[in-house]
Amino acid sequence: MIEVKRKDNESIGSLLRRFSKKIQQSGLLLQARSSRFVEKEKSRTERRKSALRRNEIVFQKEKDRKLGKLEEDLRFKK
Repeated sequence: MIEVKRKDNESIGSLLRRFSKKIQQSGLLLQARSSRFVEKEKSRTERRKSALRRNEIVFQKEKDRKLGKLEEDLRFKK
């Protein structure tokens, strides 16, 4: 735990700067931010299902593009 005590005649601003510097140096802030949005790892079956869904979407878009149902994206055309 980080603790900072106020020195004699020290302003609140400098106390906050000193505190934030200690927090940055300790790495606590990075650790808290990295653990903020941690998701549970998917099982092998779930990963396969999502990969199959992604592939199906890609194949369907390609099929629709060939049939003329989708306009070609000129940004990626070479």
